[in-house]
Amino acid sequence: MQTNNRGESQNPPSATSEVFPLIGKQFPEQLIPVINEAEREIKIIVFDWRWYPNTPGSIIQKFSMAIINAKKRGVKVSVIGNHADVLGVLSRFGCNTKRLITERLVHTKLMLIDDNITIIGSHNYTQNAFMKNYEASVMIYDKIVKDTFDDYFQNLWLL
Repeated sequence: MQTNNRGESQNPPSATSEVFPLIGKQFPEQLIPVINEAEREIKIIVFDWRWYPNTPGSIIQKFSMAIINAKKRGVKVSVIGNHADVLGVLSRFGCNTKRLITERLVHTKLMLIDDNITIIGSHNYTQNAFMKNYEASVMIYDKIVKDTFDDYFQNLWLL
C-alpha cells in the first residue's frame, strides 16, 4: 500500500494496467465506442458539459447521445456536474444527476465505466474541448485505479 501526498493510503495500479492517451479529437472518437459497449454503469464527474440540440451531427452531441443511449439500454448512469440545464436533460432521460453546492469548485473531469475503465484528464464535454482546445486525457483499464476513483465519486455524491 502506498500513501498519497496527504498521507492517506492508496492502492498502486496493478502490473497489468493498460493506459491509452486521448489527445484532442481522439477523446470522443475513441471513447464513444467504449461507451457503446458499457454494460452496467457509467459514472461521470465533469466541470463543463454543454448540450447542442441544434447540431445533432456534431461530435459532442454524438458523445452525449452515446451516454443517453447507454441509459436507454439499461446502463446505470450517474453524473455530478455544474450546469443545471444539462443535468436537467440527463435527468429527463433517466440518468441520476447531482449538482454540488459547496464552497469548493468541482473541476474534475472523470468517467468510470463498468468494472475497470477510468477516463481522466483535461477534457470538458464541450465542442471546443473536443475540436479546438489543447486537451489531454487518458483511458486506463485497471480495476484498482477504477475502484480508487469510484471511492472519490461516492464521496462527492454523498456531499
